[in-house]
Amino acid sequence: MTRRTTLIRVPRTVTAALAVLTLTVGWPESARASPQPAHAQHSAESISAISRISRVEPDGRLPAGWRITGTGAGQRLVWTSPDPVPMGDARVEFYAGDRLLGRPVATQDRRTFRLRLDGARIGPASGLKALAGGRRLDASDARQAPDARRATEAARPTAPAPANPVDPGVPGKYRTVSGEYALKSVRLPGFSAPVEMRAAVVSPVGAPGRRPLALFLHGRHYTCFDAKGDQGISWPCEAGTRPVPSHRGYLRNQKLLASQGYVTVSISANGINGQDDAADDGGAQARSSLVRLHLARWADWAAHRSGAPAAVRAAPPADMSRVLLVGHSRGGEGVNRAALDSLSRPPADQDGYRGPVRWRIRGTVLIGPTVFGQNPVPDVPSMTILPGCDGDVSDLQGQIYVDGTRGVSRGAALHSAVYIVGANHNFFNSEWTPGQAQAPADDDFWDGDTPDPVCTPGRKARLTAASQQAAGATYTAAAARLFVAGDDRVRPLLDGSDRRAPSAGPARVLTHAVGGKRTPVLLPDTSTSVTGGRVCAQVDPDPGRSCLPPEGSAVSPHFAMWETAREPGRYAVAMRWSKPGGAVRIRPARPVSVAGADALALRVIVPPNTTGTRLDIALTDTSGRRATLGHARIDGLPGSDRTASYWGREIRVPLSAAVRSKVDLKHVKSLELTPGSGSGQAWLVDAWGWSPGTPAVRAASLPRVDIGHLKVEEGDSGVRTYRVPVTVSGRGSGQVRLFVTEPGKDEPGHRTVTVRPGGNAIDLPVEVRGNDRYGYDITHRVFVKAVRGAVVGSHLGGVTVQNDDPMPTIEVKPVADQVTEGQSLRWKVSLSAVADVDVDSAGFAIQPVGRGTELSTPDVDGPWLRETFGESPDPARPLSEVAEPSFLPAVVPAGKLSAEVSVPTVRDALKEPEESLRMQLMTYDDSWEPQEGPVFMGTVRDAS
Repeated sequence: MTRRTTLIRVPRTVTAALAVLTLTVGWPESARASPQPAHAQHSAESISAISRISRVEPDGRLPAGWRITGTGAGQRLVWTSPDPVPMGDARVEFYAGDRLLGRPVATQDRRTFRLRLDGARIGPASGLKALAGGRRLDASDARQAPDARRATEAARPTAPAPANPVDPGVPGKYRTVSGEYALKSVRLPGFSAPVEMRAAVVSPVGAPGRRPLALFLHGRHYTCFDAKGDQGISWPCEAGTRPVPSHRGYLRNQKLLASQGYVTVSISANGINGQDDAADDGGAQARSSLVRLHLARWADWAAHRSGAPAAVRAAPPADMSRVLLVGHSRGGEGVNRAALDSLSRPPADQDGYRGPVRWRIRGTVLIGPTVFGQNPVPDVPSMTILPGCDGDVSDLQGQIYVDGTRGVSRGAALHSAVYIVGANHNFFNSEWTPGQAQAPADDDFWDGDTPDPVCTPGRKARLTAASQQAAGATYTAAAARLFVAGDDRVRPLLDGSDRRAPSAGPARVLTHAVGGKRTPVLLPDTSTSVTGGRVCAQVDPDPGRSCLPPEGSAVSPHFAMWETAREPGRYAVAMRWSKPGGAVRIRPARPVSVAGADALALRVIVPPNTTGTRLDIALTDTSGRRATLGHARIDGLPGSDRTASYWGREIRVPLSAAVRSKVDLKHVKSLELTPGSGSGQAWLVDAWGWSPGTPAVRAASLPRVDIGHLKVEEGDSGVRTYRVPVTVSGRGSGQVRLFVTEPGKDEPGHRTVTVRPGGNAIDLPVEVRGNDRYGYDITHRVFVKAVRGAVVGSHLGGVTVQNDDPMPTIEVKPVADQVTEGQSLRWKVSLSAVADVDVDSAGFAIQPVGRGTELSTPDVDGPWLRETFGESPDPARPLSEVAEPSFLPAVVPAGKLSAEVSVPTVRDALKEPEESLRMQLMTYDDSWEPQEGPVFMGTVRDAS
């Protein structure tokens, strides 16, 4: 099956906020959206006029670009962008205030996004938002209005960090050889078209023995392009177009690693990019399957060289016990899932690889990654690159690959975050970089009409493409050297030790980490006692509870949202002071130990562009002995209203002062932070006992949870019980946090459950009552996150109960179609049967009358006109021209057989000729196709 699309040319002036392309993640549309609106759209500018259709609360007009279309089960909430939306990795999400409505599907023109409502309550019009990667897409003021942080140049950095003695960016001693292979395409579950098995290989020449293998996976980008510079997302590519060679975009990284003795392979995933809009998880499982299918081939070729492609035979045999996975954007989430699936198998019906695991993943490198599932692998070391000027995954949600591992498993695996100031999303891949790419390419960061102090090209903080790629290659090589080669000398580049790699050039690179030889001291939660500050919620719509204002431009990668507006289990400590000296005392629920550690390490956030925040740090033991460990100065990152710059800086103070003061480091009661600067703010993310070194990592045997998605028909009678598909595999027991969303409720219920293979701790029955009345599909959503001693694969699932009853037929009869001005024209809309939901499958297209005088805007009630069309009576114009199109919706409420549609007229003192209204009945089927009905005329006589 060939998936076809329209090639488009995307203007270079498109906003970074729009530098994304949606896919359906969670609940895909049952049918693919058509390229253009399939029928005349309702004029849904007025919420009052459509409140019964969409359950929008009547408080004004829908925002510009938003409308309601379709009928019945086919009803959609639609947002249209003023510009085509380029391909990207962050997914578009519709929100009502802080409540996630769902993830829409894009039409092929890449301007329109549609979300099936299924009867969902939308709420106030002002709360409607389209977001991607945490960035607002649908408000012009959100894209253009400067805030205080944009008014001046970004804060200047302090002196460069000391150079690390070992620089992993220096090329090695081996020459390199390059080649490609293309194998037979493969079938992956849920994808109709086969996916390519194509890769670029770069390997060392003359390297002895078996060599470690580094596999690269690109992210979600256009799949095809033509000679005119048009791009699309067909798969396979249509005639006259060719694939975008995204897999060739990491040759600089590959050549550096190959010169150091690594065999490298970069695989193509266009076939997934062209189809993952139908995947609940955004294609993470499919990408994992593709990665492991390639690894399986490399395991075969390591054992049987004669059957390998020429590019592989030119390389030394791969050592499959030493594998590094590198993923960019959605490729990052894909290799994270591949690492998990290499430790514990996914459900067979979801997986495209069924063979044995004949490799060992030593670490992952995640470049500007998505993390839709927020399910990082705790026992595989990782390095996550956070591009400070990312215009695609702009909330830098990849931070969760670090934070989300805390407390889940043994904690020996190092998880590092590498924040590169001035780097964008695309330029890590040369095939997504203007001037380097074969296909059209763009800078994903967009600064609008107001230059950005950090990220506008040419600003001091903004990196050139070459500098960004040098930094990316250097730090990828650092991760390889630490995770695969075990060279602890490069660890200071990754773990917050404030060292730099000269090969990264002018790039300002900041790091912090969890795991390794750290021991937990403080991970704030609701049991933490704080005086002088407060425990704040990282994800909460309540400004009194949240760490940062829920509405506004302050964005922290640590506080990236997930599936719910309020998420328990994620907290920090917020501090605010107006003068120095006011201590913030933080006391965990139980005394903690830092015995044996060299230093106390804290991750502390301060506002962007601030300098000189000073904190005195002290510990007190259970007997009351107290010691001031030292002082720390913290500067904020360069930032603007377009960057996610509220990011934790790692600070360390030695514990020697506590030892001298005879503080009992095995029984520490409290941590004290005392501001030394005049006024300011800070947020403590966590605290650890720190020691140098990188411990050996041994994966724990953990239970794994996967949620499935079941679709059932409601039936005509009786009651049946279905259960949400839940698979618990692996070994041992652990805890996960389970969220269950019931239809009609704004917030999901949640609970923490203990899971073990063979247990039934997650037993979620769904009762389905059959009937013969038309209604909406109903979805019971379930999502899950690891808490302790467990891992999660497929985090999202549930049961969808599909309506299987036909929509009632509609009949219209005039009630009062000849009236005197001041009276209402009225028609009765009747159904052939009662429905369980509002039936809005009929409406009237107002047409020019042809002959005579047409009823105009001053002739009808002004409030009715505003509520129905969102328009003012002035200037006077015929009703057929009041909107495009002028559509009068007709709604029969649930449980009723009929309703009236009326047009209220007003009486005036003017002597006028007889005026007419011409309307054609329009009904719509479940495929959004319009069905033209009879024409109805209304006549209004002059009252004078």
